[in-house]
Amino acid sequence: MKVFVTGGTGFVGGFLCRALAEAGHEVTILTRRAAPQEGFRYLTGDPTREGPWMAAVPEHDWIINLAGASIFAHWTEEKKKIIHDSRILTTRNLVKALAAGDRRQLFCSTSAPGYFGHRGEEVLTEESPPGDGFLGQVALEWEEEALKARELGLRVVITRFGLVLGRGGGILGTLEPAFRAFVGGPAGDGRQWMPWIHHEDLCRAYLFVAAHPELSGPVHFCAPTPVRNWDFAKALGRALGRPSFLAAPVFMLRLVLGELSEAVLTSQRMVPGKLQAAGFDFRYPTLEQALAAIYGA
Repeated sequence: MKVFVTGGTGFVGGFLCRALAEAGHEVTILTRRAAPQEGFRYLTGDPTREGPWMAAVPEHDWIINLAGASIFAHWTEEKKKIIHDSRILTTRNLVKALAAGDRRQLFCSTSAPGYFGHRGEEVLTEESPPGDGFLGQVALEWEEEALKARELGLRVVITRFGLVLGRGGGILGTLEPAFRAFVGGPAGDGRQWMPWIHHEDLCRAYLFVAAHPELSGPVHFCAPTPVRNWDFAKALGRALGRPSFLAAPVFMLRLVLGELSEAVLTSQRMVPGKLQAAGFDFRYPTLEQALAAIYGA
């Protein structure tokens, strides 16, 4: 298939675009600045703004929307606007572009566990209702914009990612320096649940969704074994050969991170109900297996 990808030069996009190309797909990456890498076609444009790039969207069979500014920065009002607009405006423009297509495309648009807000011990399936908070509101709007493509007759899949594990970025890129400096540990009391997925399983899940037309709407891209934050810290410490006992107190996280602490302290016990029901086989179903593969333990 011909695949159009926004956010294809980012952490997740790098893994996914390589996997798509290896599977025989023709990949076009929309980027603000050309970043040539052999095997892909690049199209320059800003997805938050309407422009000539939109004319290329209907030429593709599969549109994957990964665009979205990182949430890992202090949340000033300006930063919150960037987080919001990078997701909502990009998705809105993609749907506008898809309106000129032939209605046969598959549209996969990203979402995140933040959709659920803080949910404690509740097991969260694709049917669970949304929650509160800034990230919850952004994710809700993000998904609503993407689902408007259904009105065009397209199959829409909302890919709600757990924390994507891989070298070179993501949650491990954020935490690894602290652990290697012997100051890693859980956040707060560490009881909050963390959904996660190894980058290979995430890429395989995309290919699985493309091959299973019965899958639509929200689909959780996360391993079947979410873990508590303290267990994540322990497992990462073991994989790196470092201690993991220096917990960051809640008051310190809120003082240092401000509203961003919402993303660190909320609990989302998310499970991949639709993928498992459709027969998807996880290569890395446990956190220990995933970290061993990443760090060669």
